[in-house]
Amino acid sequence: MSETHLTDTRFTDFNLPAALMQGIEESGFSHCTPIQANSLLFTLQGQDVAGQAQTGTGKTAAFLVALYNHLLRDPGAEARRINQPRALVLAPTRELAIQIHRDAETIGRHTGLKLGLAYGGTGYEQQRTTIEQGVDILIGTPGRLIDYFKQHVFDLKAIQAMVVDEADRMFDLGFIADLRYMLRRMPPPQQRLNMLFSATLSLRVTELAYEHMNNPNLVEVEPDKVTADRVKQEIFFPASNEKIPLLLGLLKKLQPVRAIVFVNTKRAADRVWGYLEGNGHKTAILSGDVPQQKRQHLLAQFESGAFPMLVATDVAARGLHIPDVSHVFNYDLPQDAEDYVHRIGRTARAGASGVAISFACEEYAFSLMDIETYVGHKIPIASIDNALLLEPAPAVKSEYRPRPDNRGGGQRRSGGGGRRPPRRG
Repeated sequence: MSETHLTDTRFTDFNLPAALMQGIEESGFSHCTPIQANSLLFTLQGQDVAGQAQTGTGKTAAFLVALYNHLLRDPGAEARRINQPRALVLAPTRELAIQIHRDAETIGRHTGLKLGLAYGGTGYEQQRTTIEQGVDILIGTPGRLIDYFKQHVFDLKAIQAMVVDEADRMFDLGFIADLRYMLRRMPPPQQRLNMLFSATLSLRVTELAYEHMNNPNLVEVEPDKVTADRVKQEIFFPASNEKIPLLLGLLKKLQPVRAIVFVNTKRAADRVWGYLEGNGHKTAILSGDVPQQKRQHLLAQFESGAFPMLVATDVAARGLHIPDVSHVFNYDLPQDAEDYVHRIGRTARAGASGVAISFACEEYAFSLMDIETYVGHKIPIASIDNALLLEPAPAVKSEYRPRPDNRGGGQRRSGGGGRRPPRRG
């Protein structure tokens, strides 16, 4: 892993509790990333932060370290009841909530603080029981959290610290009313530590920050660099009927170790999956109709290398930290410029390098101008020659697609908390 994304600031430079420092060191962290160094200067002093940070820059550790430090140094009210968590972390998607919980388990393993996790799609009774038994830090998506809140499984009267992660995505998924509902039921902003992180500090995000935070310090890390410096970007202009041959030809030429192929629709995901499987590429598929338990299983297999390829709709574009993704293919050019940035952010994480290749076919090429305006530069054009167009073997029929088993039940819902579906995929 490259170390050039790190600063000279060490975690040992901060006066962190020994139990927290032990977890940080065991996680392999020594030097801070820019968002960590800049935000911790404020949050470790009890000051609120609204931070702009791109995916893969270490913002999760930035707010978790501040959160644990705050709770360890302030034990809270003695009269706190068992159903009153001390901190709340809000995430827009279940994948991001799961990832935050996993990181929190690692960093805080020696602190003695209890974690709870709440997200839609599965595990309803198990999640509820864990929260009822008492947690210090509650992590989850708005829909499932509000469900439990209205049933009085927990209340928010003892909250000492609050985190909103990927606030821009909260707006995109329509969760902002739910978010405000919960924030208004916490103690006043002056009585808690508040942290908000977003890929963009747009007007609507900063309004949210100033409405529900205590004079937050704005921390922006390289706001002029929207896409990662270490992502090599290319764009091809194939005809629609050339996209499968071109994808197969590029896979043969590049031999990616671990790659994600992004598409815009579930129908396209099935088609691309069928051709990849039919042409010898063992592939997982991730879209909004895959139940949560199966989704987690597929992601674990992809991360372990059991599936070197993943075909995904934008349900996978945000909030997932999958290490060592060498290539991202935008088989369908996204219709939203921000989605382009989040998709290619699946590679070149934590200082590594990566490749992002996009196809601008006649159906989606109209999005290119907005994408290039948003990222602030022209994407280099790559030429198509006959050697890159590989004649495909027949696609595997969709009925042979590995279907999730529904043991364990759960609700088949889209979106972060199961209340509102995302815009696409």
